[in-house]
Amino acid sequence: MIVDIHAHYFPKAYNDLLLRIGGRSLPEAARPSTARPMRNDDAAGIPTRLQQMEEADVQLQVLSPAASPPYAEKEADAVAAARLINDSYAELARKYPGRFNAVVSLPLPHIDASLREMERGLDQLGMLGVSLTCSCFDRSTAEAEFEPLYQEMNRRRTVLNYHPIQNGICSPMINDYGFTVSVGASLEDAAIVLHLIARRVPERFPSIKYVVPHLGGIIPMLLQRLDNQAPRQHPNLPERPSVTARRFHYDIVGHGSQAALLCAWKAFGADHLVAGSDYPVLLAFETYRQNFFYLRESILPPEDVDKILHHNAQILLGLKH
Repeated sequence: MIVDIHAHYFPKAYNDLLLRIGGRSLPEAARPSTARPMRNDDAAGIPTRLQQMEEADVQLQVLSPAASPPYAEKEADAVAAARLINDSYAELARKYPGRFNAVVSLPLPHIDASLREMERGLDQLGMLGVSLTCSCFDRSTAEAEFEPLYQEMNRRRTVLNYHPIQNGICSPMINDYGFTVSVGASLEDAAIVLHLIARRVPERFPSIKYVVPHLGGIIPMLLQRLDNQAPRQHPNLPERPSVTARRFHYDIVGHGSQAALLCAWKAFGADHLVAGSDYPVLLAFETYRQNFFYLRESILPPEDVDKILHHNAQILLGLKH
């Protein structure tokens, strides 16, 4: 069975709260509120989701709120949103044991409150890791102000799932041309890898299990170039950038692209690819089953496909497999 490490669920109450909070998390051109409310999910849709999971051979979905994190300028607003989304996911996990779990959403940019919510989510709600977007209020989440979170995650040896926040890496060259989501999201994935390398985060917090979505964006194509050219600007790196990049895990969300899959497989190796779907985003283009089974149509060795689909996420999350 497959563990889908990258799936989303958007309770109406959470979306409504984000709208009431307002504030800023992205440039106004991208969205005016704290985070863009996504389509509403409710209990009535769970049987359909479970049926799709059965058809796709998915045992468990690990949930997060995608590009709609509980971030707010006022700490009380952020905490209320974080508690609501985490409690909603925990309730789903209780109601459907073994079918749903989640990574803890944090009330950023409020560090002490985020540490408390991390503890609650991991220790009381039984969640499987922590969720961070690639940036918060247009600041990379690899920056120094977020290091207390990394220290605690390192102490706990937890999984850390990243996700784009859809700000088009704050670039008018992307956003003004309407590529915030279709291209900008992958550039965010690449940017967080580069920031982690530049700030030597994996060296300083080696016990975190880092998971980058969408096959790592453009990173698989850049490893040799990074090794050749990045040391000029970063002479004190502890190792070649390609070595650090291969310490991370990357989910297989690739919109069915065999070229992207092959590139990531060659760049990172099968051991560092994990099953993920971005549910429900790709349902507009392909079935939930196809989100995973495009691997079986690839030239990857069958034993690598089996490892990626049925073992790697379970090992990463400490689940039976």
